[in-house]
Amino acid sequence: MKIAPSIIAADFTRLRSEIKKVENAGADLIHLDIMDGVFVPNITFGPMIVEAINRMTELELDAHLMIVNPENYYERFIESGADWISFHIETVADVKKSIKFLKEKKCRAGIAINPETPLKKVLKFIEELDYLLIMSVHPGFYGQKFIPEVLKKIEQAREYIDKNNYKCLVQVDGGINGDNAGRVARSGADILVAGAGVFKTRDYKKAIRSLKCSRT
Repeated sequence: MKIAPSIIAADFTRLRSEIKKVENAGADLIHLDIMDGVFVPNITFGPMIVEAINRMTELELDAHLMIVNPENYYERFIESGADWISFHIETVADVKKSIKFLKEKKCRAGIAINPETPLKKVLKFIEELDYLLIMSVHPGFYGQKFIPEVLKKIEQAREYIDKNNYKCLVQVDGGINGDNAGRVARSGADILVAGAGVFKTRDYKKAIRSLKCSRT
């Protein structure tokens, strides 16, 4: 199980320290929630901050683009240090073109889907993906409650990937914490994204260790 703490929940007045703490606590990736105030009702940060974060850590950066017209920004985020990029299928007209571009740039390519988006919309692309990001809250703000109905979608994605022997990983983001991580993991997740579930706890190492062991 890989754990990707989302820095949207970190203390930005101590961002370098926060990143080092989760790095030392066993995090596998740093998750970056990129929001534009259009596709989602919030604004976070752009390539300049990603570039700064890239200088603060040796971990790979996982950029979740919750923005309209993400294809206009892939290259800028890659140049800023993003190693993984997921775009929302709800925002892209030519999905295959986006996947092809990201892979040609040696960036891991992912598709993100909102809780209400049917899994069938992404099935034909899964063979080409490095990962599928299944949202378990409505994107825009951290700290929301996990939507349990999403568990069925995770199970279906896992079954489809395994049945076809695809290499696509399943990432789940939204309301993940010690109370629900076990169910998410057993449903088939490979990567858990946690914001408040890590950064709003007293012990980052304990929180990450608990999430990593959630499948057992």
